[in-house]
Amino acid sequence: MTLSTLWANILEKLAYDPQSPMIFSSGTFWALFLLFMPIYALLKRSRMKMVLYVVAFSLYFYYKSSGIFFLLIIATSIIDYLLSLLLAKREKEWQRKLCVLLSVCISLGVLGYFKYANFIMASWADIVGSNFQPLDIILPVGISFYTFQSISYIVDVYRRRIEPTDSWLEYIFFLSFFPALVAGPIVRADHFLPQIKANRVPERSEVWMGFWLILLGIIKKALLADYIAQYNDIVFTTPETYTGFENLMAMFGYTMQIYCDFSGYSDMAIGIALIMGFTLPQNFNLPYKSQNVTEFWRRWHISLSSWLRDYLYIPLGGNRKGKVRTYLNNFITMLIGGLWHGASWKFVAWGGFHGVALITHKASQPLLSRIPDTRIVKFVSWLVTICFVIFTMAIFRVNVLGDLWVMLENIFTNFHLDYLPVFVDVRLTWCIFMLVLIVSHAVPDGWWQRLGERFAEWPWIVKLIIFVVVVQLVLQFRSEDVAPFIYFQF
Repeated sequence: MTLSTLWANILEKLAYDPQSPMIFSSGTFWALFLLFMPIYALLKRSRMKMVLYVVAFSLYFYYKSSGIFFLLIIATSIIDYLLSLLLAKREKEWQRKLCVLLSVCISLGVLGYFKYANFIMASWADIVGSNFQPLDIILPVGISFYTFQSISYIVDVYRRRIEPTDSWLEYIFFLSFFPALVAGPIVRADHFLPQIKANRVPERSEVWMGFWLILLGIIKKALLADYIAQYNDIVFTTPETYTGFENLMAMFGYTMQIYCDFSGYSDMAIGIALIMGFTLPQNFNLPYKSQNVTEFWRRWHISLSSWLRDYLYIPLGGNRKGKVRTYLNNFITMLIGGLWHGASWKFVAWGGFHGVALITHKASQPLLSRIPDTRIVKFVSWLVTICFVIFTMAIFRVNVLGDLWVMLENIFTNFHLDYLPVFVDVRLTWCIFMLVLIVSHAVPDGWWQRLGERFAEWPWIVKLIIFVVVVQLVLQFRSEDVAPFIYFQF
C-alpha cells in the first residue's frame, strides 16, 4: 500500500459517513477517544486550552455523527449566547420576556422544521384529503436534547437562577459536550457551567468509577440490547405471523432492549465525563422495579422528566390551581413529552397513555392510601405497573399503531404456554440475557453504585480480567453491524 493510498484511507475514515455515524459502541469512537485523552490530560492545566480542545473534539464528534449539521449547533450557541447577554442587561420586564420569547421561538422553530414539518403537513393532508410528498429533510442527531438544554439556559438566565456566562466558548462547551451531546442526559447550565470554571482534576476513584460505568454501558448496549433486539425485530416486523406467546416475548424483550440501549448510552456518557472530571446527572435508577407510574417517571429518563416538570409542568401551574387543572397539566406535559420523542401519532398516543396513567394514580391516592402496604399489595402494584410499561413500550416499537392491535389480539386469542419449552430451547441465550436483566432490577437501590466503588478498590489484575471478559462477550455475541442507539432518532 502506497503512502498516498494510506493517507486517503485515513481521511475517508475520518470523514462523515451517513451510513455509519460514529457512536459510543463503535471501535472508531474508542480509538479516537484513546487518542483524545492523553492530549486532554496535558491541556487540563490550562482551562482555556482545555475548553478549546474539548469544543473542537465535540464539534468533530457531532460532525461524525450528523455531518454538516455541526454548523447548526454553532449557530444555536451564538444566538443564545448573544440573547442571554442582552437579556441580562435589560431591566424592563417586557424586554426580558421578549429576549426569552425570541430565543425559545428560534430554538423550537429549528426543531419544529427538522423534526415536525413533514408530520404536520402530512397530518393536514390527511385531514383535507390531499396528496402529500414528504420534504427531503434529514433529522440532525440529538437535536431534541441540545434544544432542551438551550431553552433551559435562557429561561434560567431570565429567572435569575444563573448569570449568563461571559465566554461564548464556555457556552458552546456546555451545549456541545460530546458525552451528552447526541442522547443526553439533558444537562442544566447551573449544574455544568460551574464545573467548566472549576476545571477540576478527577480523583483516582472517580476515574475507576467512570471506567466501571463505561463497562456497564457496553454490556447493556453492545451485549444485551443488541442481542435481544435480533429476536424482537423479527417479530415486530410481521407480528401477524407469530403466536401470542411469541408476540408477548417480543414486547417484553423490547421493554428490556430499550432500557439497556438508552441507559447503556447514559452510563457510558456519565462514565466518560467522570473520567474527564465532569459529573452528569443520573438518568436511570432501576425503573422496572417501580410500583406505580409516578415512581416509574422518577426512575426513567430522569433528566427529561425533571426538565418537563421544571420548564413545562410547573409554568403551566403545576398542582397549584386545583385538581382539575393539575390533571390537565399532567396530561399536557406527557403529550408534549411523547411528541418530543418523535414526529408520529404513536408517540402522541404513548404520551397520552402515560398522562392518563399519572392522572389515574393521583386521583386514586385517597383509596390507595387506605390499602395495607403488604408484600402481596406491592407485588400486585409492581405487576400492574410493569404490564402497563410493556404495553406502552410496544407503542414505541411498532411500525404502525395497527400492528399493536394485531399483537394484542394474538396475545389474548392465540396464547399457549405449550410454546415455552420450545421457545427456551431455541432462544436459550435470549432467555438467559432476559433473566439477567430481571435479576439486575431485583437488587436494592444504590447496589450497582456501591459495586462500582468496590470495583475501584480491586487490584488492577481483577479489573483487567473483567475488561477482557466484557470485550470477549461483546465480540462473541455482537451482530454483523454496529446498531445505532434507539434514542439517536430523538
